[in-house]
Amino acid sequence: MPLPDTIYCGQQIHIPPQLPDILKSFTKAAIRTQPTDVLQWAEAYFTALSKGEFLPVKERLEMNIASQTTDTGLTPGLLKVLHKQLSQRQKCSRKELQNKWKGVCLPPEQLETLLSLGSFGSVVDWMSFFALGCSTLGGSLMTSLKFACEILTEDEEGGAARIPFTTFVTLYTYLAHLDGDIPQEHMDRFLESLQERVDLQDGMIKPLDFINSPHPD
Repeated sequence: MPLPDTIYCGQQIHIPPQLPDILKSFTKAAIRTQPTDVLQWAEAYFTALSKGEFLPVKERLEMNIASQTTDTGLTPGLLKVLHKQLSQRQKCSRKELQNKWKGVCLPPEQLETLLSLGSFGSVVDWMSFFALGCSTLGGSLMTSLKFACEILTEDEEGGAARIPFTTFVTLYTYLAHLDGDIPQEHMDRFLESLQERVDLQDGMIKPLDFINSPHPD
């Protein structure tokens, strides 16, 4: 026998005081991030929220991505999300990376391609993987490094996009070695050519310092 419908009045329904703000923040985050699978992303969002972790949320809407009807895979905004989530330690587990990747609704085959390209095992060096992610975004070595600067910088949006030269050297060296066609002597000369201007900038480098410099692309 079905139970009779129960009619509640407003005074009988208790709404947790935090709920409206939680739902408002969630809705804004979803609009800004534009996940391809809202339910999958929502699971990652509330799991991170409950654990006090970095949320899988873009800092701003990527207009060129939001206007597309097909999944384009990794974007600068999503790579920045992953960097915030996984860069706290120098290394992360392959499983953790797979979970975070899934949480932002990226295609698993793209992740497996990057992991294979970098010959990663059960433990992943995050900055090496980050460099590979930038290479996916950029069509050349210098463009990849420009994306890295724009993602890693603490400058305001539209600013110089400076990063520490030591970080730049790490990313450049990894990608250049992965390329396999750039002699070590050429790499050394290129970095030395940047050193003088970096010394005048408190050890920081920006895309304008290297994007038009002679380089082995």
